[in-house]
Amino acid sequence: MLLQEMVAPGISTLELDRAAEDYCKRKKANPAFKGYRGFPGSLCTSINEEVVHGIPSRKRKLKKGDILSIDFGVCYKGYYGDSAITVAVDKIQKSEEDLLCVTEKSLERAIEKVVVGNRVSDISIAVQDYVEKFGYSVVRQFVGHGIGTALHEGPEIPNFHIGEHTPRLVPGMVLAIEPMVNIGTAKVKVLRDGWTVVTADGKPSAHFEHSVAVTEEGPMVLSRRQYQGKNNFSFQEN
Repeated sequence: MLLQEMVAPGISTLELDRAAEDYCKRKKANPAFKGYRGFPGSLCTSINEEVVHGIPSRKRKLKKGDILSIDFGVCYKGYYGDSAITVAVDKIQKSEEDLLCVTEKSLERAIEKVVVGNRVSDISIAVQDYVEKFGYSVVRQFVGHGIGTALHEGPEIPNFHIGEHTPRLVPGMVLAIEPMVNIGTAKVKVLRDGWTVVTADGKPSAHFEHSVAVTEEGPMVLSRRQYQGKNNFSFQEN
């Protein structure tokens, strides 16, 4: 909510990063990404064709028409949480509104499959089928993951069907499910900074993520935001 409200033309991604880190520390938690394998920021801030792992910078100022993926992980009392959202900067094109809607809805379809006895592949298929129905592509080189006392745990959670038996879901598992969806090709590349992942064709990408616990009563979304923010776009599924 704090970061979504801050997103506006002219603000730098470093300002968002500092706000997130300060808020985190006030709540007696630690930013999970900062220093992880050498990553320099508390947030991953990825703009437009940047898929994931964008590095916050005072030089990167948001512009009207951008879309911004904000990915934030924290560690609190020995346990990790991870969540991401893609936000419009002021008015964006209808094609990008639709991309954001489809990506977020694919995450909700995936969460519905977090049921005891299902397999990881049920989650993967839910994302892929929904996304590809609208002509978008799913990134294959980066996937979701288990999460708990470490930021990245097994099992991996692909957003596409890998065609083999995958682990069954059992109570107590927590999964970071994170569709990464491109308007164009599924292919991506990593920039020279060693972190920022961009689409190979330079077309926009969106990223949404929740940490979801597997329970006997069904999925429990641990990172659900009470306030959904600015992405209240109309979208016709049919």
